[in-house]
Amino acid sequence: MILHVCTRHELEEARVSGARRPPSLDDVGFVHCSDPGTVHLPASRLFAGRTDVVVLVVDPALLDAPVRWEPGVGHAGDEDPRGPWFPHVYGPLDLGAVVAVHDLVPEPDGSFRPPPAVARPT
Repeated sequence: MILHVCTRHELEEARVSGARRPPSLDDVGFVHCSDPGTVHLPASRLFAGRTDVVVLVVDPALLDAPVRWEPGVGHAGDEDPRGPWFPHVYGPLDLGAVVAVHDLVPEPDGSFRPPPAVARPT
């Protein structure tokens, strides 16, 4: 499974068309996703402190678009091959591939942790 973070409003917009098409699809050609061990990183960076955030659990086998694992972006905006790698969906994220949706609740400092339902066992 791979994970995609968005707001409830963005999810509702996607339900109208049947697919999630974030601006990154036009900007860089793919939809940013994560795995259970990294989902907190983009969530905390992009949505810190927000209470309207959800994580979509996506079965990549149900996607029509290809998924590629690629290096994340470092603080300078460059790819960092030593850092975590992330799944990128090279096309719209079909909501038919979403097998679950979970709320992301911020910590007191505004950061996020994976919800227990998707957290990687330690």
